Amino acid sequence: MTVRVPAKVNLQLSVGPREADGYHNLVSVFQAISIFDDVTITKSNPGSGVTISVTGEHTHGVPEDHSNLAVKAAQLIAEKFDIDVDVHIEVKKSIPVAGGMAGGSADAAATLVAMDALYKLEATREELLELGSQLGSDVPFMIAGGTAVGTGRGDQLTAALSRGTYHWVFALSTVGLSTPAVYAECDRMRAELEVADQKVSDALMQALLSGNPELVGR
Repeated sequence: MTVRVPAKVNLQLSVGPREADGYHNLVSVFQAISIFDDVTITKSNPGSGVTISVTGEHTHGVPEDHSNLAVKAAQLIAEKFDIDVDVHIEVKKSIPVAGGMAGGSADAAATLVAMDALYKLEATREELLELGSQLGSDVPFMIAGGTAVGTGRGDQLTAALSRGTYHWVFALSTVGLSTPAVYAECDRMRAELEVADQKVSDALMQALLSGNPELVGR
């Protein structure tokens, strides 16, 4: 079973103060873009467990062991539906790594969808989204796609009304950024400041509704 899954770009990312659990409340506007990973899952010999291989344009730093989110997604499906899972996951990567484009989350989302189809589990969309939220804040959006507003940790989604076609240009660094490190630096820079409440940009939502790329760009 092969699932093609898109990367995403954040059109807005508003970050709240660090909470007691170490996480931040967010307001984000996500948009799926036409850069894809292909995730292929094949049943393997009984007792072999979950294995993974990673190929493609962007593989540096992507783990090929049980720390990979795609492997965790397969194991979560096994636990949720109480089934024995012996599969090989092949990830063909075109989504840049550690660039804020949710490549790891995309692979986890694709794995959930592929496992559901491969094992004929007939999971509901809500079940898949809930499983996704257990794996990471971006995973539910990678299942949903389109354009959406994320709140909470980014995993509580509301579809956004978006018209038009957008052509994004991405300038890729040769060095990735660690998400925990980025948030830690944000906390450090704002340590003495009062952080405003997060809210969706009305101007951005109106621009998306109008389908005007120039307004969205601003």
